[in-house]
Amino acid sequence: MAANWKMHKTVREAQDYMAALLPRVADFAGEVDVAVFAPFTCLSEVARMAEGSGVIAGAQNFFYEDSGAFTGEVSAPMLLDVGARASIIGHSERRELFCETDEAVARKARRAVEAGLLPVVCVGETKEERDAGRMWEKVSGQVRAVVEGLGEASGGQVVLAYEPIWAIGTGETASPEDAQDAIGRIRELLGELRGGEFASEARILYGGSIKPGNISEIMAQKDVDGGLVGGASLEVGSFLELVGAARD
Repeated sequence: MAANWKMHKTVREAQDYMAALLPRVADFAGEVDVAVFAPFTCLSEVARMAEGSGVIAGAQNFFYEDSGAFTGEVSAPMLLDVGARASIIGHSERRELFCETDEAVARKARRAVEAGLLPVVCVGETKEERDAGRMWEKVSGQVRAVVEGLGEASGGQVVLAYEPIWAIGTGETASPEDAQDAIGRIRELLGELRGGEFASEARILYGGSIKPGNISEIMAQKDVDGGLVGGASLEVGSFLELVGAARD
């Protein structure tokens, strides 16, 4: 279960959150993998507090070059230096607002694996694309670009997150059946591209207005391995409810 704080929380707010989360999430150790994807400004503190707890500290983005004249960017070595172990890549907000292409997302995923960071690669369609019957055309193209660029990486070295863009921050949620349909097709595609072992090892999350009221039905789907959670992860209590649902 992955918390994506997006552009929220000061360092002090992050400290308070982690201080409340860590003792309570310890009850789920060994049963649910928990990750917190924090803004760059508080990532080092989140990583410091999470050290030894089993909670993964992650970034929300990075650039695929290790250094250079790339003002405003951070690199994989920089993330590792502050204790990050994972990074979200290609979130729909990065693709839609900051014009990230499938090629750029694929390069970031490959660099993450090379550097020893766990990439959580987001894929998903807009409402217009879904209404036009182009959901699978869009999603399969995004998945292919990433997988074909991963080289010899194993399925256990990558996480995919299906996030229907029309269900992010809108209050509208894909039905559990919609989530299973998309994620099941993604897993089938992974098998076609890289074989059954890769497909079974890769974890595939659902993201899109996940909340305590719908998480149990979503997690009951056979191909859904977890959730990438936005707004419902900003409060410790609601996030812990989601972690508990993942265990159940």
